[in-house]
Order: sequence, then C-alpha cells, then structure tokens
Amino acid sequence: MSRTEAPPLPEPLRVPVADSHTHLDMQDGTVEEALARAAAVNVTTVVQVGCDLAGSRWAAETAAAHPRVHASVALHPNEAPRIVHGDPDGHTREGVRAPGGRAALEEALAEIDALAALAHVRGVGETGLDHFRTGPEGRAAQEESFRAHIEIAKRHGKALVIHDREAHADVLRVLAEVGAPDRTVFHCYSGDAEMARVCARAGYFMSFAGNVTFKNAQPLRDALAVAPAELVLVETDAPFLTPAPYRGRPNAPYLIPVTLRAMAEVKGVDEDTLAATIDANTARAFDY
Repeated sequence: MSRTEAPPLPEPLRVPVADSHTHLDMQDGTVEEALARAAAVNVTTVVQVGCDLAGSRWAAETAAAHPRVHASVALHPNEAPRIVHGDPDGHTREGVRAPGGRAALEEALAEIDALAALAHVRGVGETGLDHFRTGPEGRAAQEESFRAHIEIAKRHGKALVIHDREAHADVLRVLAEVGAPDRTVFHCYSGDAEMARVCARAGYFMSFAGNVTFKNAQPLRDALAVAPAELVLVETDAPFLTPAPYRGRPNAPYLIPVTLRAMAEVKGVDEDTLAATIDANTARAFDY
C-alpha cells in the first residue's frame, strides 16, 4: 500500500462529531470533497485553522462560504520569528518581500485582529510557543506574538487555540501572567497527566489528535484518561498526525472516527457517548 494513498473511509459514527482542528488548505482535493467525505462518516463540522496571513484569510473566506466550517486565524508560533527576522529567502509565502522587524509583526498582527472580528471566525490560533523548531533567538518574538494573540482573543470574545510544542511550562506561565480567555483550547494536546490536571483546574480544553493512537504515546493516553470528559475535544490536524494503523499516510477530517474510537477505549466509555460529549464541547469551545 502506497504511503501517499488516502486511507479508506472508516465505519461511520452513529452520533455526529466535530473535527476541532484541521488544515483543509494543505489537503488534496476541494473543500466540498473533504466535507462530503467527512459527512459520510458523521463528521459534520470542522474548524479550519490558519497559520499565517494567507492561510488565515483563506480560513475566514472558507468559513464564510460553508456553514459547517468555522475559522480560526493566527500567525503560527514559528511564523512570528520569520516575520521579525525576515524570511531566509527574503520573501513571505505570498511571494512579497519581507523586510522583517517588529513593525512587520505588528502589521501582521493588526490584520489578524481585523480577521478575528468577523462573525464566522470563531477562534484565534494556532498561536503559542514552539521550542522544538524555534531556537532561543526566536523565542522573544514568539512570546510577543503569543501575548498579542491572547489579547486579540479576549478583545473579540473568541476561543484561543494554542500550539504548544516542548514549551509546556512557558505556555502555562504566559497564560497565568496575562490571563487566559474564557475559552482556551490546547490543540494537539502534548502534555502528560499532571499537566492535564493543571489544565483541568484552569478549565482549558484539551484536543487530542491521531498521535494518541501511536504505540509510543502512553503518556498522552494517560493524560486523556484523567482529562475531564467535558474538556476533551478531538481533531485531525490534517494532513498531519494520521492515526494508526494509517500513520504516515495523508490525514483528513473523515478519519476522526478512528481517533475517537481509540479515545473511547482509553476513557472507558462507548463511542456514542464520547462523540455526543465531544460535539457539545466543541460547540461550547468555539461558541457556534
């Protein structure tokens, strides 16, 4: 089986559920095709997440055109240092000269702020901190951007969608220092059980992706086991993090049932109960 071949459609869920985090713009095919495949397995709602200005504009436009798509807009944590220091090639993804500097970051954040004001934009993110791909020289720009996104989310009453990669303590520190929005989502939750307890006490949502099915992901399963059901979401982060047994092949919202069934086993509940709970949680998190 080719690793580039899309996995087959899983058995449909009996209860509809939402994919709380996906990147349709990075997947093959049209939005309509992706939504139709998802609907065929009872994944009826998706949150389309932007990672830069072009992606955030696209997310907002797509959500405006499709009632079952909700948008989240942001500069990805790794995007902020690129803007401040200038793209290595001297260009942004849009092919425009990137002069760099704090003024450029402020200009980009101002556009995110404007997008976040739109009614069909339900989240601000993915934002946060990434100590895996960004070294010490870029962390000040990341944190400045993160703090700005938190304020944008609070100003517009939108969910905050957090990217946290090997930066757990600093992400929690910033949230504590500036005050988290009423609805905060840890996308692709990557902490352990103790961090899950911290998030639970703070009322943060924890969204689990396909990597919860990986053999080496017992700490994630331990975190899911202790996470309160009312704070748990499910996502694909497609086209990334395809769940086992399809790891390495293209991910898409229609594969949510594979991850959700694995999560139900960890939680010790039936899939219908978990799907109904997660669907309600996602609607509450993103206020739709």
